[in-house]
Amino acid sequence: MLVKKYMVLPLFILAAACGNSGSSDSNNNNNSADNGSGNAAAADYTVVKVFAHDPTAFTEGFYLKGDTAYESAGEPNKSRLFSYDLATGKVYQEVKLGKDDFGEGISELNGKIYQMTWQQHVVYVYDATTFKKTGQLTWPNEGWGMTTDGQQLIISDGSSHIYYINPADFSIIKTLNIQNDYGPLSQINELEYVDGFIYANVWQTDNIVKIDPATSKVVATFDLSDIRKKNGFQQNKDDVLNGIAFNKATGNFVITGKNWDHSFEVKFADTSNK
Repeated sequence: MLVKKYMVLPLFILAAACGNSGSSDSNNNNNSADNGSGNAAAADYTVVKVFAHDPTAFTEGFYLKGDTAYESAGEPNKSRLFSYDLATGKVYQEVKLGKDDFGEGISELNGKIYQMTWQQHVVYVYDATTFKKTGQLTWPNEGWGMTTDGQQLIISDGSSHIYYINPADFSIIKTLNIQNDYGPLSQINELEYVDGFIYANVWQTDNIVKIDPATSKVVATFDLSDIRKKNGFQQNKDDVLNGIAFNKATGNFVITGKNWDHSFEVKFADTSNK
């Protein structure tokens, strides 16, 4: 997983702070389910709105509560947990991690925010209201993505496995072995749990896959190749797609990436009959 972090770092050293929210958009995008995620139910998406995003944030974890975005940023000596207004980018709260920590996936459950680290095997626990650190747990694998079904935490470690975790002690409750049409699907990254399905970024691709936890199967693939270029923004090939947050108010998703200067509210096509 070392290249996951450091192949892209040199391109972001000169990134500047972001401005205010972007404009609405209604571009339709036709997508194929190629690019390493199998051919299960290729699905379309529509860009609904564009927001500014902090280009200095090496996004590793991302979720929404109303109009407030919560994000975990990685990189040594730059890792942090912060919340901000999605529309304006105004930062509400921020906690900086230690210089040797590499922040990864985050999720909130029962009034606590859990933040994984990449190779430090530490999970930090914060009070969700105050951002005060209240404890830490241990995870023996690498830390990648995290979400919750409202009862357990759900995490990835860069393999084809997704783990359901007891939030009290980070013990494994069950393990899913994710499969696409070609076999196990590895490099599963940032996660979001919505209506009984897990949505996941697949690192080194522009794909977001929809996974049925009951079968461990990929049931749909959304190809977001060139989403920024198609919507009028500069795109560097090493700016990795990584960030999925569900907006309960609209039923849409907000997606972003590592050091992206914009995030996008997208409406995924209905895949229930595919």
